[in-house]
Amino acid sequence: MTRDAAQHAHASIPGQPAPRWAELARLKNATRLYDAVIEEIDGRRIRIGDRWLTDFASCNYLGFDLDPEIMAAPEEAIRRWGTHPSWSRLLGNPRLYPEIEERLTELIGADDTLVLPTITHIHLSVIPVLADHGTVFCEAQAHRTIFDGCSVAKGQGATLHRWRMDDLDHLREMLRAAPADRPRLVCMDGVNSMSGNPPHLNEIAEVCRAEGALLYVDDAHGFGVIGERRPDETSAYGMRGNSVVRHLGETYDGLILVGGFSKAYSSLLAFIALPADLKELLKFAAAPYLYSGPSPTASLATVLAGFAVNERRGDDIRADLHRKTMRVLDHVRGLRIDCPNKSDFPVIEIPLQRSAELDEVAEVLWKRGIYVTLAAYPLVPRDQAGFRVQVTAANTDGEIDELNAALTELVPVLRTT
Repeated sequence: MTRDAAQHAHASIPGQPAPRWAELARLKNATRLYDAVIEEIDGRRIRIGDRWLTDFASCNYLGFDLDPEIMAAPEEAIRRWGTHPSWSRLLGNPRLYPEIEERLTELIGADDTLVLPTITHIHLSVIPVLADHGTVFCEAQAHRTIFDGCSVAKGQGATLHRWRMDDLDHLREMLRAAPADRPRLVCMDGVNSMSGNPPHLNEIAEVCRAEGALLYVDDAHGFGVIGERRPDETSAYGMRGNSVVRHLGETYDGLILVGGFSKAYSSLLAFIALPADLKELLKFAAAPYLYSGPSPTASLATVLAGFAVNERRGDDIRADLHRKTMRVLDHVRGLRIDCPNKSDFPVIEIPLQRSAELDEVAEVLWKRGIYVTLAAYPLVPRDQAGFRVQVTAANTDGEIDELNAALTELVPVLRTT
């Protein structure tokens, strides 16, 4: 039996992971930081079994999940709309939907917006519509869900190519080689979900506009955290949390922005910023608008409450988030840990010297009471194995002290400069 045939045979056994998932399956059984059942929370403390840990794996960057004003918002909305508006959006939209889209459109400064349940829904349904039978270009380090959407587009007749952020000449060459009489769609991340760095958005947008291609940007981790730059900004994150597009001074000319409320706004909802005519097309062409069960009433209510909190207190919250993030990053840099974060955004990747030491790292973190996102192959390339720390406004300074102490202990197995 050939190696490929053996892998195929192994992958077909029910309940057995394919070889590429074997390391992840092993770690799931060997560590307590995967697939955990969380029994209760207390602020950013979580209890797993009888063990309390500080949560640095949450993406609730602004702490909206614990904000009393936002937590109180669903009750009135549920009394009015019930727990779940179970029409597809094509059939019926509670007034909450247009209210969200109107306020969101103003916040991010786009032509129009369309909200759907999740970013994954958007990638899988919208990318194939935009690519049609043309060419889709997926950035090599783009999030897996973007690649999945591009793969669906390929299955429906589009041509798929990969490109790299640091080689715009190659992107330009590929754009020029693709048929100009068919759609050309360039897909990429905004703030990277591992490094925490933004892309060279201005340069990439310039290439796409010059070649007549549409640029599609997923800013899941930037929306709500970073925003427009102003002389009176309270931190280097900018103001209003209105995304990487506004933060980097870009426009929506030839650019589609995708973002989500499930991170900074702690609500199950996502959006796409787009021209009004394209929004009308997607109401008939994007499956989630036609068929999907919508977001629950509680999520719609907390998004609207989040807008109000963001308007009144958001910039103060982001200033505090920046201060706390810098406490971690200053410590990391002082230890000469080879951290790729150059942006100072609150996504901090900590790579290991050797991927085999991830078990040991997980055990030290567990004993220290620190809960993080373990990054193992194939979630990341083998040479990038490590863990990701996400700082939130709800983390206390004492909890950051505990994290920094754990990082100091782990220096012998971390990649350093």
